[in-house]
Amino acid sequence: MIRNVLVAIFGASLLAGTSHAADLTEAPAPAPVVEAAPTFVWTGGYVGLQGGGGWLNSDLSVPGASASEDFNGGLFGAFAGYNYQHGDWVFGIEGDVTYNWNDKTFTVFGANTEVGTDVSGSVRGRVGYTFNEKALLYATGGWAVTRGFVDVAGASEEKETFNGWTIGAGVDYGFTNSVFGRAEYRYNDFGDEDVGGVNVDLDQHQFTVGVGVKF
Repeated sequence: MIRNVLVAIFGASLLAGTSHAADLTEAPAPAPVVEAAPTFVWTGGYVGLQGGGGWLNSDLSVPGASASEDFNGGLFGAFAGYNYQHGDWVFGIEGDVTYNWNDKTFTVFGANTEVGTDVSGSVRGRVGYTFNEKALLYATGGWAVTRGFVDVAGASEEKETFNGWTIGAGVDYGFTNSVFGRAEYRYNDFGDEDVGGVNVDLDQHQFTVGVGVKF
């Protein structure tokens, strides 16, 4: 009888120990956390270089007569700005300075006369919408300025500053998190000024491509 009781107690103790050991089994390690890839964001400042072509039209008039002349050529410059991204929309401000190679030489009263524009620039607002994160399609518009000149052989060069407006559109594309490319079209209306007694009205179509660095 006593032996049977001892066997029962021993069996119960063995079962309890086994249950307790099962409770102490180490829980499985949590699955590793996979961090999401960083999202491309347009917010921040940037600088860049751009070049392309400009097609400038000049309407010339004096009392009783008028004429029109095209001044086309290459251009090269720099731009800088700042973007702020809210959802898929991007808002910003940008300025640029550009040099134009569009001068022509005429013979006026037997003297060679060089006419054209040289330095131009603009300050513009921008609004854009992102596609696939790295592609930004935008519209832009604001103030534009250029400097026209008339250089007559044997006389001092005359220069005049034209102020007007510009509007256009383009696309920026992020190649990396800091480097992006650009293609842009703009129409510039530089207004009119009096140059040597001739009323000169300037407008220009320009197309540029460029590369920028954002930070």
